[in-house]
Amino acid sequence: MTPDLSEIEAAAAHQNLAVVGVTGGTVLLGPLEPGFWAAFTKSPEWLDGQPDPMDRWSDRVISQLADGLGADALFPFGPKAGNFLQLALDSGTAWSSPVGMLVHCDAGLMVSYRGALVFDEALPPVATPGTPCIPCERPCTTACPIGALTADGYDIPACKAHIASPAGADCLENGCLARRACPVSQTFARDPAQSGYHMERFLG
Repeated sequence: MTPDLSEIEAAAAHQNLAVVGVTGGTVLLGPLEPGFWAAFTKSPEWLDGQPDPMDRWSDRVISQLADGLGADALFPFGPKAGNFLQLALDSGTAWSSPVGMLVHCDAGLMVSYRGALVFDEALPPVATPGTPCIPCERPCTTACPIGALTADGYDIPACKAHIASPAGADCLENGCLARRACPVSQTFARDPAQSGYHMERFLG
């Protein structure tokens, strides 16, 4: 039998994860803030020096959660990755932002999906007031110093060139300025070191 959402939330919280959306029987999981990064950097995956520590941590922890709760585990990475972009949009807790990236009702442009639990039975969706972009002055649209994020798309080569240069040190070390400009992101209490880690991975 599918557990109550409160039971799933409690089990996820023990692993520093939060329920960030529900669509049908699929429960989307992301970092629980504040505190996720501090807990993650004590994990064996982070400390062993091997590649892809966060994906390996997610695989281990969410697979264990799935086993304990009678669900299947799904991930946004690996050879059988799920379509997390569509799942997020279907959940009603995330929307396409003015700069193209997903914006979440609680995490803003700092939303991250580490995996999902897939149950046989549907659960009630998470209630939200709707996209935080309405109303909003949309500072994300002007925050990028090189204009890499526009309604026409994302200029990835220009972004990478910028963050690899001395002028892009703030973006590289503390995270994307457009993401950080989002008013909802600013209330999310994500550790800048976590954003820096993802920027380094993005840069390659």
